[in-house]
Amino acid sequence: MLDRYRTVRESGNKEIAIKKSRFIGHVMPVETEQEAIAFIERIKKEHWNATHNCSAYMIGERDEIQKQSDDGEPSGTAGKPILEVIRNQGLKNVAIVVTRYFGGIMLGAGGLIRAYTDGAVAAIEAGQPITRVLHREVYVEVDYTWLGKIENELRNRAIRTGQSSFADKVTLLCLPEEPEAEGFTAWMTDLTQGQSVITEGERIYFIEGE
Repeated sequence: MLDRYRTVRESGNKEIAIKKSRFIGHVMPVETEQEAIAFIERIKKEHWNATHNCSAYMIGERDEIQKQSDDGEPSGTAGKPILEVIRNQGLKNVAIVVTRYFGGIMLGAGGLIRAYTDGAVAAIEAGQPITRVLHREVYVEVDYTWLGKIENELRNRAIRTGQSSFADKVTLLCLPEEPEAEGFTAWMTDLTQGQSVITEGERIYFIEGE
């Protein structure tokens, strides 16, 4: 799992007009190629009467899956520019469809490339670009006498926390970023003078800044 990566928050769409043609950029975060294909097919069904529904997607930690379609536009004028936008913005696990309703004015190859580029950028804006950051669950079980000190130190270090549980002892759910998890455990052991029981849990992505 990547320590962090850029993607979009949600599916979205935005329309722009270029020389009387309507271009509607659609975007969706996807985890698998099957999800991307299903998304593209859904947009094609919704816009069955459009002149073109051109698409591209990029999936995988190392961008292993990259596909594009010009859907009848001249080769290299639609799918490739959409894919380039995804790549240039450093996004992962994203599928984009740019729907075109022809307005009667020919754009030429250069105009098409610019139009589909702009359509893809509009789609990404609608989907709200975000950075997802990998964190590690670290459960810290301590006597209640340590609670105030630990909470204060966690606030000072701006470490993300989850729901604490209270029983005979208190268990705090701490969520340091994954690369810092080992160091966090050592720091917490030292902070509590070895009087804590520390257990690592799952790795979870959170949106940076939230």
